[in-house]
Order: sequence, then C-alpha cells, then structure tokens
Amino acid sequence: MKGGTGGPPHRPRQLFADRGYDFDKYRRPLWKRWIKSVIARRGMPQGSGLGTVRWVVERTNAWIHGFRRLRIRWELHDDVHEAFLKLACCVITYRRVQAFC
Repeated sequence: MKGGTGGPPHRPRQLFADRGYDFDKYRRPLWKRWIKSVIARRGMPQGSGLGTVRWVVERTNAWIHGFRRLRIRWELHDDVHEAFLKLACCVITYRRVQAFC
C-alpha cells in the first residue's frame, strides 16, 4: 500500500475551545496525546483572551457566507460547490491584498 502525499502528519501543540467543552472527558484524550488544552472555564468571567483567536475563524466564515451562492448550498455536486468555495477564497484574498496596497 502506497503512503499519502505530503510530509509526515504533525500533532497540534494546543487546542482552543469554548466553555461548552470544559469537561474532563474532553481534556483527558488531549493530555494523553501531549496536546495542551486551552479551554475557557465555566463560571469564570469573560475576557480570557480565547475569543481573539476564534474571532479570526468566525470572521472568515462570515466573509465566505457573504457570497450569495455559498450561503445556501444549491449545487448537487460536491466539486462544483468546492470550486465556488475556492473562488470565494481567491476573491477574499485579492480584496485583502488590494486593501494593503
């Protein structure tokens, strides 16, 4: 059997999560794999700083959903939907580069 393409898989050093995952049943598997869990504690006030990392992902998802064709998946074929996703990412990247020039 032939191996996959690319380099060897790497293990993440940290995993960020919100308060919904503040249970030992989620932390233990990470500890066993030597992955540091950065999970907001329940009952603690806001302002832990975890939202600053997550906000980047939420913002990017909002940009992608700004394209009407991607808001609701109308395409029946996966490859067509994936092509529109890639096209949207190209347009978003182009707009960001233009903003800095």
